[in-house]
Order: sequence, then C-alpha cells, then structure tokens
Amino acid sequence: MPLQITAFSFPAALVITIFLGAMFTRLFLPGLMGMIVEAGFVRPNFRGEVIPLGVGLVFSLATVACIVILYPFLPGQLQFSALAFSLALAAFTCLGLVDDVWGSRRDSGLKGHLRNLLQGRLTTGALKALAGGGVSLFLATATGPLAWVPVNALTLALSVNTINLLDLRPGRAGKGFLLGSILLFAAGWGQWSLAFLGALAGSVMAYLTVDLKARAMMGDTGANALGAALGLTAIWVLPDGVKLVYLGLLIVLHVVAEKYSLTALIARSPLLDRLDRWGSDRE
Repeated sequence: MPLQITAFSFPAALVITIFLGAMFTRLFLPGLMGMIVEAGFVRPNFRGEVIPLGVGLVFSLATVACIVILYPFLPGQLQFSALAFSLALAAFTCLGLVDDVWGSRRDSGLKGHLRNLLQGRLTTGALKALAGGGVSLFLATATGPLAWVPVNALTLALSVNTINLLDLRPGRAGKGFLLGSILLFAAGWGQWSLAFLGALAGSVMAYLTVDLKARAMMGDTGANALGAALGLTAIWVLPDGVKLVYLGLLIVLHVVAEKYSLTALIARSPLLDRLDRWGSDRE
C-alpha cells in the first residue's frame, strides 16, 4: 500500500502543501508574466504604468501542479475532493479570463448584467453569472447532501463574486482571500480537504508581492478562482449553522455593494483603510 498523505500529522501536511504552492508559483510567475506582456495583454495601473493583466492564472497552474503531485498519495475520498477542487479552479479561472479578455466596464454590477441579459444583450458578466451558477450547482450536487444543494450552490457562487468585488486595489483581493483562508483553517482544523486550500494560500502568498507593488493584476482570472476555492472549502468544512451564517454575511455584503462603494466604505474606517494599504505602494 503506497504512503498516504494522512500518514503525516495534519499541521505537517498543511505546511507541505503551502510550501509546494509557493514554490510552483515562484517557478511559474516570471515566465507567465513575460508571456502575458509579450502578448500585449496589459493595462495601466493606478500610477499609469502598463502591467500584465490576468496573472492570477498562476494560482490554478500552481495549485493543480501540487494536486498532481499529491494525488497518488491521497485516500479515495480525498482524491474525489482533489478533482472537484481542480474543476472549480479550472472553470472559474476560465470564466474570469473570458471577462478579462472580452469584458466591458460599461456595465458593472450584477443588476447591470442581468438587465442587459433581459434586453437580449449577453455580456461577459452575465455569461459568468450563468455559467458560474451552473458550475456551482453541479459542484453542490456532486459534493453535498441534496437537501443542502441550494445553500451550497449559492454559497459557492457568492463567494466567487465576493473576491471579485474586492479586486479594485493592489493586494486587496489577495488579503481578503488569505483572511478567509485563515478563518476556514480555524473553523475546519483537522479536515484534510483544507490541504488544497493550503496549496492555493501558498500560491497567493508567493504572488502577493507583485500585486501589492502594482507590478501585475490578478484580474477576474485570479479573483474568481480564489473565491471559488473559499466557497467550495466552506461547503466542505463548515458546520451547517456556521455555513448559514456565512451565507447570510455574503448576501448582506452583496446588497451593500450594489448600493455603496466598498472602497469608500473601507476608506471611512481607519482600521480597514490601514489594512487595505498595508504592504502596498499606497502605504
């Protein structure tokens, strides 16, 4: 019988996956950024400097590389979770990339995209909502009890959009993801499916410097993948009552974001503004 990852202590396995995620990101990042720049897929940052967009593709590349290495050492149920996690990353990375490449900022917000859809005009935002909702529904059906499918699907879909809402300033989306990961590690400590989130957290930590210094943008390509990972992991590890509270908070956040600017709300809070600026060139 081959050695399985569960032969290690949970903290040791988590450290291993975080390290692998960071290592692969450091390995892939320079070449990926160079490739994106060479292709001309660039945007101006807040200083007017032209930097690569969609660099968040590295999250899926690095995390799936970790999963490929770990897969032979996973017990059966964890192998299924690894495939589901990889599917979530791949699907939402692809949808985010479509939005980055072909998306228009003329219409923003969920209501704006749905309004265009009802008028017969398909936007990349509406496509992302429809296809992302379908993927969320599939993953919720495949990984949880049928009675919880609506809650789990909505949790996953809103988690995806939450990180997307944060991705308006250097480093903000990455910090939000890492904070969410820490909370999930604490809530689900000892559950082995957290190892996949650990690999992605390692990737984000290795990437975050270039984002904080406004040398690259993760784009929806990366933000959607981060949100999908948080949502799927929350479905797996949170107790039912806590999951309902988490979903309620997501709904409140989306209602607030439709009416107010999150950036303005963050700026009004000295603590949140300090955390938002921490480590970035806006400090």
